[in-house]
Amino acid sequence: MVFYPTAMNPSATSRLFFWSLVSALAGFLFGFDTVVISGAEKTIQSLWSLSDGLHGFAMASALYGTVIGSLCGGWPTDRWGRKRTLIWVGALYFASAVWSGLAPDVWSLIVARFIGGLGVGVSTVAAPLYIAEISPPERRGRLAGMFQFNIVLGILVAFLSNYLLGGIGANAWRWMLGVEAVPALLYTLMCFTLPESPRWLLTRKNDRTQGLAVLRLIQPEADEPAIQAQADHITSAAKATDTVAHAFWSRRLRVPILLAFLIAFFNQLSGINAVLYFAPRIFELTGLGAEAALLQSVGIGVANLVFTFAGLWLIDRLGRRALLYIGSFGYIASLGLCAWAFFTEHYAIVPVCIFAFIAAHAIGQGAVIWVFIAEIFPDQHRAGGQSLGSFTHWIFAALLTTFFPKMVSAFPPGWVFLFFCGMMVLQLVWVKLMVPETKGVPLEDIEKQLGIV
Repeated sequence: MVFYPTAMNPSATSRLFFWSLVSALAGFLFGFDTVVISGAEKTIQSLWSLSDGLHGFAMASALYGTVIGSLCGGWPTDRWGRKRTLIWVGALYFASAVWSGLAPDVWSLIVARFIGGLGVGVSTVAAPLYIAEISPPERRGRLAGMFQFNIVLGILVAFLSNYLLGGIGANAWRWMLGVEAVPALLYTLMCFTLPESPRWLLTRKNDRTQGLAVLRLIQPEADEPAIQAQADHITSAAKATDTVAHAFWSRRLRVPILLAFLIAFFNQLSGINAVLYFAPRIFELTGLGAEAALLQSVGIGVANLVFTFAGLWLIDRLGRRALLYIGSFGYIASLGLCAWAFFTEHYAIVPVCIFAFIAAHAIGQGAVIWVFIAEIFPDQHRAGGQSLGSFTHWIFAALLTTFFPKMVSAFPPGWVFLFFCGMMVLQLVWVKLMVPETKGVPLEDIEKQLGIV
């Protein structure tokens, strides 16, 4: 019998929270890095007299880095370990911030932003995975979900930072981009205090002594036979999975692969990136252009933060599947009403619909996606699975961001929102037919639930 405590030692609880928070701060830097460019982009275009094409390429350079970082992030996470990869993520953020702030020309800025994007992509693989592997089953959702909460917090802080630095002179844009170096350096130093994941130590490095030492730190109230039994359970599950599904692209892993792909696919086909990136354009279509910036940076940001917090509070109480149901119904109602408003020119309800859409995303898909992907793969394929889900998320984010302006130009906005609404109806069907509940289930037992072993 494997020991999973239900009432944890207060010191162990504090340690787990601190380790999870440090790892999740990669998400804070992710959110900050993604949004901070919004305060500098107009000045950059004017300063270097950029064409629209080159300006767009420069602004999207971080996104290209993110796609590549997410695709390749599983390799260092498995080869070097979760801890060392998180340290390198911090170093990439730091280098990107300093280089961006000092960039002498647009090509230097593009390279610097690309490096930051690599950090973002790798962080979406390593950070949720690390937290999932150190967390007890009954707290895994809240702890791993801190990554998403920190993303949203980073977005808000970036907007606030840009506002505070906006009036300091002609080089304000350099400070906007460079100030990220401070939290990036602090995050990197804090990562040195993390222990390595016990599951990586036991199944990848084959270091039972260190793996047992970390398990004792996580569960100081467990006796030695229970710790030994848990280590045996982890290693035996890894060996069983390795026997039947040594390769990642195998029939045995088809269910978690499909689940990871579809949750990331539906996350983006809700239209979330289109709404976040193009909120001013959407509001201008309703005649609210003067208030668009405020609605985007403050109203949407606050709604996102509040309901992300609610999602984290509920994820280990109601479960992942329940939150996906709530989010799906919220998506369908808000997007459907938004489409109706554009078709019938009842524009007054559009802002309310957009805020409801953000709330549905934050409490549903936003809170669940990184936790769920980190749970459904066996230990030796978890990094690869996280990389697959993250890459799918970012490639569809890039495609959606690229084509959304053309979509709203080629089709009436009502049809665009109706398309997103239809995709969320498909998500609801997927949740009903395919998504398992992983709340409170030990990671090794989820493998049996999905038929991997």
